[in-house]
Amino acid sequence: EEVFPYPEISREELEEINQFVVPVEKFFSEEVDSKKIDQDAKIPPETLKGLKDLGLFGMQIPEEYGGLGLSNTMYARLGEITSLDGSIAVTLAAHQAIGLKGILMAGTDEQKAKYLPRLASGEHIAAFCLTEPGSGSDAASIQTRATLSEDGKYFLLNGSKVWISNGGLANIFTVFARTEVVDKDGQLKDKITAFIVERDFGGVTNGKPEDKLGIRGSNTCEVHFENTKVPIENVIGEVGGGFKVAMNILNSGRFSMGSASAGLIKKLIEMTAEYACTRKQFNKNLSDFGLIQDKFCFMAVRAYVMESMAYLTAAMMDRPGFPDCSLEAAMVKVIN
Repeated sequence: EEVFPYPEISREELEEINQFVVPVEKFFSEEVDSKKIDQDAKIPPETLKGLKDLGLFGMQIPEEYGGLGLSNTMYARLGEITSLDGSIAVTLAAHQAIGLKGILMAGTDEQKAKYLPRLASGEHIAAFCLTEPGSGSDAASIQTRATLSEDGKYFLLNGSKVWISNGGLANIFTVFARTEVVDKDGQLKDKITAFIVERDFGGVTNGKPEDKLGIRGSNTCEVHFENTKVPIENVIGEVGGGFKVAMNILNSGRFSMGSASAGLIKKLIEMTAEYACTRKQFNKNLSDFGLIQDKFCFMAVRAYVMESMAYLTAAMMDRPGFPDCSLEAAMVKVIN
């Protein structure tokens, strides 16, 4: 089982998945106008409302907090469908795959009760704030700073984050900042801490939306924090433990890219097959030419690999406890 943890799905789970799949597929087929979303660089309010009504802003949030409580396998299956529109896929993933994941994975019971219900309903939207102008893959080099107040009741947050998906829409931010921490030797050191930051705390502003390719309807911008007062109870995990929180969030979120890419490539195969079977050259359909058939073979193999890796990793993550699937999740991201 450790070497080949084949993803077996129970009949009950399969029936539950199908209950969600049918209405979501119907919504994306009939209600989502991807061309208009990309041209207008905005997801229409009525489309956002439909996504919220389907529960898609709280797919993995437990039912006790108003979410759907889906397993990683079920989340991956719906990801195949939501990926059919790039802007919607980015918005939903930034919200729950990373934006609120810190609260879900490392938050206290009080933090979960306070924030998750409105995040599950889509009333509030979340964003993940790690990347900075001088800090991308090197997450440990961030410069945003949080300074503890003299009375020890709050932190003053100052700094800027870039390329923040949902940055201009979010009400709730998971923010990573440097804080002073006394280590075991009694020395003062700079360590990263994770915070839950509300826009209503004040001092939170954002820049203009970035103009992107293919996902123009999603919101990506700079987010600035200027003397933002963050209560001490809004620390996620321990003060100084933010780097571990960030890595766990990213490791957990990466796997979902697999099923999203698989869903997208299968849709592209369908569209391409329709064209190849109707377009004629030299009195033959394009689908009759060996070179074209070879291309379809290659696409089908890639889709199979993507899908297999995604669901195997999802099943591994669904095992009891907190299995470390960071390596597998990274592989899924690389291949996709």
